[in-house]
Amino acid sequence: MAMFDEFKKFAVRGNVVDLAVGVIIGASFTGIVTSLVNDVVMPPIGLALGGVDFANFFLVLKGDRAVDTLAAAKAAKDVTINYGLFINAIINFLIVAFVVFLLLRQLNKLTAPPAPEAAPAPPEDVLLLREIRDALKSR
Repeated sequence: MAMFDEFKKFAVRGNVVDLAVGVIIGASFTGIVTSLVNDVVMPPIGLALGGVDFANFFLVLKGDRAVDTLAAAKAAKDVTINYGLFINAIINFLIVAFVVFLLLRQLNKLTAPPAPEAAPAPPEDVLLLREIRDALKSR
């Protein structure tokens, strides 16, 4: 029973709950980025490259080499290297990494310690006393 209580204390600790929320939001964000890459970014890039679909860039290792699409190769149970999907995954990663960088950059700006204020100028009597001290030392 003691181990269950210890686990319960661990699970409801603030950092664990924050981590769980972060993972859930991250998973949702990954779906958004995947859609952004597949449905918004890659079609214009493919169009600029002559109407190619990066998802259909693959190399057949074993099977019918005459297939035109990845879906047809998978249906025929061919062994393929899907480098087009890999390119999409790299673009997904770069977008997510850039957004996380921007978020952390803003968070660091918000949580950065305030710049130390300049010390206020000493009162005139203190300045006068310092001048007198320096004059006496120089004799």
